Amino acid sequence: MSAIIIKADSQSNKILSALAKKLGGNVFSIKEDQFEDYMLGSLMNSVKTGKTVPRSTIFKKLKGK
Repeated sequence: MSAIIIKADSQSNKILSALAKKLGGNVFSIKEDQFEDYMLGSLMNSVKTGKTVPRSTIFKKLKGK
């Protein structure tokens, strides 16, 4: 099973939703903040290195700004 996310205006969303349902797909509606959370999580996973950084290094960077 696979999924796609399409971000469009409300009228287009209604048309695309109806088409997906006719084709036998399940349609889930998400709010803007849920979409942003998903995209942030996706970005974080794509740049994950698996390395750790000492707490002191983080605070030095924060104090410098």
